[in-house]
Amino acid sequence: MRITYKGDYALKAILNLALHYGKGVVTIQDIAKSADIPFKFLEQVLLNLKRGGFVESKRGKEGGYLLAKAPSKIKVSDIIRFIDGPIEPIACVEKGYSGCNDIYACIFKKMWQEVTRATSDIIDKVTFEDLVKDVQRKKGGLTYSI
Repeated sequence: MRITYKGDYALKAILNLALHYGKGVVTIQDIAKSADIPFKFLEQVLLNLKRGGFVESKRGKEGGYLLAKAPSKIKVSDIIRFIDGPIEPIACVEKGYSGCNDIYACIFKKMWQEVTRATSDIIDKVTFEDLVKDVQRKKGGLTYSI
């Protein structure tokens, strides 16, 4: 699995929108600035995420973007697989793969399946709601008072 810049920016954009969930739309300029994403690249990423049903857009002067569903319903793996494709580290681990004559005797296949399983076990259970809570905990942990 390799996360591209596009995948990284998509994850950051979804997290940014998750942090604002239920508070209205967020402008593309605000997302770009707070997530440190190049504006033109973010436009493409958000368009992709919209096509995938992850975000909605509102047009006009008061327009912007918002999540199409609750952060608890969007897993990190949903975004990674949608933007960057399969998480398998090598094609022979993918379901239905038939491009290798030695597929059943391959000594590495079991190891790659375990890598895939371990990766899936992590990214399939983390939701953007979980990440929002992590961000809020970190912000809360940085509060100092005298």
